[in-house]
Amino acid sequence: MSKPIVTYDEVTKSFGDVEVLKGINLDIMPSEKVAVIGPSGSGKTTLIRMLMTLEQPTDGAIIVDGENLWQMEEKGRLVDADEKHLSKVRGDIGMVFQHFNLFPHMTILENCMMAPVQVQKEDKKSARKRSIEMLEKVGLGDKLDNFPNQLSGGQKQRVAMARALVMRPKIMLFDEVTSALDPELVEEVLEVIRDIALEGEMAMVLVTHEMEFALDIADRVLFLDDGVIAESGTPSEVIEHSQNERLQSFLRRFRS
Repeated sequence: MSKPIVTYDEVTKSFGDVEVLKGINLDIMPSEKVAVIGPSGSGKTTLIRMLMTLEQPTDGAIIVDGENLWQMEEKGRLVDADEKHLSKVRGDIGMVFQHFNLFPHMTILENCMMAPVQVQKEDKKSARKRSIEMLEKVGLGDKLDNFPNQLSGGQKQRVAMARALVMRPKIMLFDEVTSALDPELVEEVLEVIRDIALEGEMAMVLVTHEMEFALDIADRVLFLDDGVIAESGTPSEVIEHSQNERLQSFLRRFRS
């Protein structure tokens, strides 16, 4: 049996006196698709921001592909990781945010090429070729020379996905990627994520409020509530058949 690509081991996170995550234990397997649901303030985004090294755990360990993310060994003991170590371990992780974070003065092709060239020191020719392939994959092969302000919200979000995919991540994180979009643009973005999920290669963690989408593509659904994983199981077990009262109350908001 394969080893987890990600392990959270008794991970906690506090902001001041507020404990946002309380002793999270979680394994994510290679190519597994995990949807994370829960009310606002339950710790969903913090969970994945720690994996992207945007927030540091207060306690506990996060292991990525066998390596401790936030600590490293120095002279036989564990010390806080330096930027070189963090950059190396998170090199296998891509993230797509609620807001697109595109550089407005660059074309969408230049936006996609920047990280492989600057971070991975890839030559511009091969970075350009792969960036074009990824933009074609997300349906934007005809927009290479457009600037972000010439695109719809859904198109900008698809550029953000292409930009993350260009880095060939083993793990892709999606943080409520449809929440900032107009309703008519949501489906076009979800369709691209479906296509990526069907390829099956990457592990994916999706913080989402799209319950039908979670039922459709996830292998497992986690319900976070008050900083703990209150429910974990197949999409059907968690979304359709759970007896957890807090979860049922949460899900009622999404049912007509």
